[in-house]
Amino acid sequence: MATGAAKRQGRLRHLLRQSWVLALAATLLATGVAEGLYRSGMADRLEHLYSDVWHRLAGVRHAPVHAGLVMIDDPSLNARPDEPLAFWTPHLAKALETMRKVGVKTVAVDFIFSGSPERWIEKLGLMAKEASRSYDQPFRTQINSGQVLLAAFMVGAGETADDFVLPSPDYLLALPDMDMVRGIGLANLRADADSAVRRFALAEATSEFARREGMPRLAFAPLAAVRASNQDPLAAGFAFGGRSLGAADELRIAYAGPPGAFKAVSFEKLLRPDAASLPEVKALAGKVVILGAGYAGMNDVHPTPYSTSIGGENKLMSGPEIQANIVETLLGGHFVEAAPTSLRLASLLALLGALAFVGMRLAPWRAVILVLLTAQLTALAAYALFKQDILFPVAHLHIGMAVVLGCLALLRLTREERERARIGAMFGRYVSNQVMTAMLNSPELPELGGKATPITVLFSDIRNFTTMSEKLAAREVVEMLNTYFERACAVLLAEGATIDKFIGDAIMAEFGAPLPQADHAARGVRAAVAMRRVAVDFRSWMAVRFADRDLPEFDIGIGLHTGDAVVGNIGSSARMEYTAIGDTVNIASRLEGMTKVAGCAILASRATVAACGPGVQTGALHSLHVKGRQQPVEAYEVLQNEI
Repeated sequence: MATGAAKRQGRLRHLLRQSWVLALAATLLATGVAEGLYRSGMADRLEHLYSDVWHRLAGVRHAPVHAGLVMIDDPSLNARPDEPLAFWTPHLAKALETMRKVGVKTVAVDFIFSGSPERWIEKLGLMAKEASRSYDQPFRTQINSGQVLLAAFMVGAGETADDFVLPSPDYLLALPDMDMVRGIGLANLRADADSAVRRFALAEATSEFARREGMPRLAFAPLAAVRASNQDPLAAGFAFGGRSLGAADELRIAYAGPPGAFKAVSFEKLLRPDAASLPEVKALAGKVVILGAGYAGMNDVHPTPYSTSIGGENKLMSGPEIQANIVETLLGGHFVEAAPTSLRLASLLALLGALAFVGMRLAPWRAVILVLLTAQLTALAAYALFKQDILFPVAHLHIGMAVVLGCLALLRLTREERERARIGAMFGRYVSNQVMTAMLNSPELPELGGKATPITVLFSDIRNFTTMSEKLAAREVVEMLNTYFERACAVLLAEGATIDKFIGDAIMAEFGAPLPQADHAARGVRAAVAMRRVAVDFRSWMAVRFADRDLPEFDIGIGLHTGDAVVGNIGSSARMEYTAIGDTVNIASRLEGMTKVAGCAILASRATVAACGPGVQTGALHSLHVKGRQQPVEAYEVLQNEI
């Protein structure tokens, strides 16, 4: 009896010791997985979901003190409906002078003035030559004051001059000492994989070429903060909020709050005679002011942590307000930091270890409940840390919990008791190797952006549409378009096209997306020929419906080009548009516009004809100089398609 009891006690001690070892192994494995994913960035997109929720829950986090926002909004445009925005430089000069009077530190103008109104005025002969040369003088004077920063854009790696979109030479000459490094910031915004803007770099152009040629170096908002704090933009590092930052550093944006947290001042108010006495204008004193566009239909809006998570209004934020948030981050010292390594590792080991040791003594369903409750508590703790501007990787911790849960299920398969073996087997089937692998690899979420794919793009529009519109009533124009589009779209859909959009009287369609089509070029050419036949047949309908209207003969022009384009959903998670963008799209559009010049109905690029293979009957080969490209584009006239 005593011997049997001793054996049982020994077996119990062995099982207990084995349980401790297995629990420790599960802890180390789960910690290693969570830490490995954190360091590799493989689960960052899942982590963003948590941090985005924290932003939404927090709402307005702090009142902006160092940065202000002036927006050219709809009331500003409505006050001057007959003046194109490109000719507003005198108004900008007046607004800048008003801000200078009230004591604004620096004004960063978030527009890229790639053209000069004086050149247009002179070209169009709208003023006398001498008068046209002085049109922009007040604006140039403000630029020369040294208190105004202009915006540029970097479209490449900054290795050549073509990688920079700079202001007009007229304004470059107005910069103090023509110093682009101190007077121009790069307005690029950095987006994460889900297209949301959460971070920024102090310096955008770090190439040797940019340094040697004196190109703009710092990002737009950081340059404004550097200038406002009297630091040298050429320095290797900067001091903000008591911290030393390197020019190459990348930081998180400490958003003051959701869109609208910065109470923008309407540009129109700065043009009033009593502007300097208005309370909202006087409140700009001592601040860095971002002056940008905020009217309806503006394209400078971006997803942020407030527009990408589940729930909420999914509002996009304007580029100028993002720039203002960056200025406030630096000058206010509101740095959002990742949790220290020691805190992260200690938390992972302690929490995952506790779950492993306790979970081994619980029934499977109790272990699941324990993990779920712990996940909720750690999420609350992570939110509390976020309120202190510390980002704890709670998503990685939760992945570690899932690993622990999986390990517990697998370990139960080794238990000697039949009941435990049965439960372990059930859990093992639930978390199979494939399921576990999928969990650890963090399944990919649908992207807002797109991916590059080979497609054929078709553009078509109606010839002499303006003339027709002038001779028809508005309802008749709509009737004509609807009737024609119904027939034209039928042949496009028959060839498997994706009808991207209608642009007035034009149609844009793609072949080869969203589903790949090996013969997308041939489909595009066949559709173009069929559309041409539809247009010819449609003339009889026009002749009957609009007899005696003296309308020009109905005809269309079609352009096709084949190549890589970025195709996907563009927009926010609440409102997206499936479309294609890129050079391929631009060339197809330009070829359609050149059909009149070429004297034909269908122009297909050499790339499209080559991709079709044999069976396409072509006419003359044209070498066309299209807008936006230095090299000519070779395109064939398509006569018919026998593929």
